Amino acid sequence: MSQLRARDHDFFVGELPPGRRNKITDVPGLTLGHCTVDTSEFKTGVTVLLPCPENPFTHKLPAAAFVLNGFGKSLGLVQVEELGTLETPITLTNTLNVGLVHDAIVEYMVTRGEAEGIDVRSVNPVVCECNDGGLNHIQRRGVGREHVMAALAAASPDFEEGDVGAGKGMVCHGLKGGIGSASRLLEVDGNCYTLGALVLANHGSMKDLTICGDHIGPRLDQAKAAKESDVGSCIVLLATDLPLDSRQLGRVAKRASVGLARLGSYIGHGSGEVFLAFSTANPFDPRAEAAIRQVSAFHEEKMDLPFRAAAECVEEAVLNCLFTARTCTGWDRKTVWSLLDLWKPGQSIEQ
Repeated sequence: MSQLRARDHDFFVGELPPGRRNKITDVPGLTLGHCTVDTSEFKTGVTVLLPCPENPFTHKLPAAAFVLNGFGKSLGLVQVEELGTLETPITLTNTLNVGLVHDAIVEYMVTRGEAEGIDVRSVNPVVCECNDGGLNHIQRRGVGREHVMAALAAASPDFEEGDVGAGKGMVCHGLKGGIGSASRLLEVDGNCYTLGALVLANHGSMKDLTICGDHIGPRLDQAKAAKESDVGSCIVLLATDLPLDSRQLGRVAKRASVGLARLGSYIGHGSGEVFLAFSTANPFDPRAEAAIRQVSAFHEEKMDLPFRAAAECVEEAVLNCLFTARTCTGWDRKTVWSLLDLWKPGQSIEQ
């Protein structure tokens, strides 16, 4: 993709090296697809992350969720927390379309199961949301089955960021928000592993925005802020091929909060911060007859490395979202400005 991201503007987050694309899909086997609904009425869409090439219903992956602030309407997190596994693609959309997207993923899983001879009688789709009602006519529910299927069909290792897919109508730190991603490479015992993040950024206030330690928010034109308070939510997906179990993944998921805080988010009352982490290592096939299965395990005393990687990835993913999103005018003619339309990197902005 040819989009200019944080590093293209000379903003480098942290000390760990990024993967080849610097996206969550640097984790082997992951693909991601968008379908954007962009009309005079709708500024919305759907984004789907496929966690593996195999059918995730019979290739269940270790997973965990952490809810930092529960002002959200996600589906599927209760079973993830109870069983510690992921068994479907992860789908992102707007608040009022969660049910419709859930239904489409059920259809997708049942249809795929029938084609592969897998009996799917109960399935737990994970659908996460942020509210894009500031730009999108959200009550009309512009995302349907056909958009979910289009996003699934479009899934690939590379993808656009910014105001695309589920991010089309999102607002981040009072600026145009949406989708962002980043990755980090981890050297462990002579082997290279990857940890990546995907954010649906719809949180924060302009006055608090901090970029790589520079508190630029107060120097921006506050009159052009789309919202004053920290409301709207942020979904963070973390993926890795490091062999972390569900409990360890839950610990890693919590560190997404560090990345958000470094950018100036205070996790406001009306903002739902929901984090989900999974590993592609140690997949579980429920059809296996053996009562005991062999797994690889990560040393608990070495967890500082994935903790740091998660925090760095989330911070850079939000920056990538802000740098790639474009100014957008919504259905009620309200305009949300992009970061780059209010500020040029390297430009001195007087108080």
